[in-house]
Amino acid sequence: MKLKTLSLATLSVLVLSACQMAPVLEDIQLPVPDSYAVQGEQGNIADLNWQQFFANEKLQRLIELTLQHNKDIKLAALNVQQVRALYQIEDSALYPAIDFSASGNRQRVPADLSSTGNAQITQSYSATVGMTAYELDLWGKIRNQSDQALQTLYASEQAQTSVKISLISELVNAWLNYAADKEQLALAMETLKSQQQSLTLTEKTYALGAASKLTLAQIQSTVATAKVDIANYQRLLKRDKNALDLLVGQSVTTQLLPVESLDEVLNFPTVPVGLPSELLEQRPDIKAAEFKLLAANANIGVAKAAFFPSISLTANAGSASSELDNLFSGGTGTWSFIPSINLPIFNMGRNQANLDVAQTQQQIALTTYEQTIQQAFKEVSDALVDRQGYMEQLKALEELYSSNQTSFKLSEARFDKGADSYLQVLDAQRNWVSAGQQLIRGKQAYIASQINLYKAVGGGWQRPAQHSE
Repeated sequence: MKLKTLSLATLSVLVLSACQMAPVLEDIQLPVPDSYAVQGEQGNIADLNWQQFFANEKLQRLIELTLQHNKDIKLAALNVQQVRALYQIEDSALYPAIDFSASGNRQRVPADLSSTGNAQITQSYSATVGMTAYELDLWGKIRNQSDQALQTLYASEQAQTSVKISLISELVNAWLNYAADKEQLALAMETLKSQQQSLTLTEKTYALGAASKLTLAQIQSTVATAKVDIANYQRLLKRDKNALDLLVGQSVTTQLLPVESLDEVLNFPTVPVGLPSELLEQRPDIKAAEFKLLAANANIGVAKAAFFPSISLTANAGSASSELDNLFSGGTGTWSFIPSINLPIFNMGRNQANLDVAQTQQQIALTTYEQTIQQAFKEVSDALVDRQGYMEQLKALEELYSSNQTSFKLSEARFDKGADSYLQVLDAQRNWVSAGQQLIRGKQAYIASQINLYKAVGGGWQRPAQHSE
């Protein structure tokens, strides 16, 4: 009987016609309302990249340096590189591995062991090309393993983008912390300068007997308080600088630190929020959860395929000869074809347990996906509420600061004319300084709310294709 060999074309047909064991995912109901309680602007957030959102050149340069040197960014990129290699390993199993091997053997057989009674030297040489244990993907097991690895790769790429979004947002907020503390320091130094002038004048009037010791002590207390504030904000600035150095991945030069007041960075482009359904395409963490769900779904197909027989093929062809010169001469050809089949019969329920695990993991991935959508909806809703609330709060703080400043000036004028004691001046000054500090924090909170909104909707943190260093 003539042996028929399977061609690669035949193998391809068998593989491509394999059964698909992975279940079909049904449409998922969006587990959030159709709109936000506080409406935002419509539009595509991907059109607003971070270079447009952050117009400050120093901040843009810091972001560039962070993307180059931050260790979290590097770790995320290395993780993607690793997962990509794992996918290539899984995908390669879809195709037969063809190997070439060559060997030679030369040995002396002593007379006692020789069939002729005489010592003799034997030699053999061979060269073969073939494949070993190539599994036919009749039930889609290998395709599902490859698909699982591919979806995991996609998820890791989205996770890398999430790391970038979180990191850049954290960097900008750290930069704003430095700017706010620097403005607080300027307010404290301005207060100290004013109080030192008052103290010098009061010391002279006290020496002449025109001012009481109580008034002198009260002014000395305001000077001491201002010095305490200055020391505190100088300490905070050093900590803010350390935070920036860690995020950027290298020491931040003085030229890249903020010198502008918060008033100069209050205005940002309008963030297009859109509808909650659009978050599915905008947020990388949602897309990562979706890819993980697809990977878990493909793993069910792998577990189901284990219930069915597996067929493996081993085949090779080549040449063998006792003389190296005749290795490729006529009549030296060899070949072998070894199909094998493995049929699971009894394994104490292991295959069923593996399928139960895969199905449970798919349900976990589905729940995680829905939870991620809900968390994203909450973050956008909170950011919209914060932006609106901080905007109104900032207006009130500006009015509070203005009124307290006027009150302080009037109290000083009344004290100079002897109409009030210095206690009223001291109270008015404390209220003015407190209002100034609240106003700075209010500005910072309003700016942070805009940044958080840009982050929450999955802002366009990608670099433009034509961007240059």
